[in-house]
Amino acid sequence: MPMADLIVPLSRVAHARTGDKGDRTNISVIAWNHALYPLLVEQLTTAAVQALFAHRRPSATRRYLLPKLGALNFVMDSTLDGGVNGALNLDAHGKALSYWMLTAEIAVPPHLAQYLAGPAAPPCDAAAARP
Repeated sequence: MPMADLIVPLSRVAHARTGDKGDRTNISVIAWNHALYPLLVEQLTTAAVQALFAHRRPSATRRYLLPKLGALNFVMDSTLDGGVNGALNLDAHGKALSYWMLTAEIAVPPHLAQYLAGPAAPPCDAAAARP
């Protein structure tokens, strides 16, 4: 019987960086190991990212593949409430949006688990561990 895929946060598969220009967010997602890149291409689709950022109401989302870098680049329009000069939100630059991207769940086949970053087990719930 084959082992089931591991469901992990994107942060175990890749790291990310955010940039902005006006009301446009640019998020690059870079695989920790090139062996994980095909999982990003397969699962981190434009539709998946659009759904993840639905609360920001992007008017358009585009995905660019960068296979030699093991990376994807997403450009989302109308996500920064008008941009740095016009937004009243606390993160008008959208720098924290890469951290939100890293919460996406990714299915990883067991044979690729060796390439994941971070702990092998879920983190301990510190509140539950207190006496």
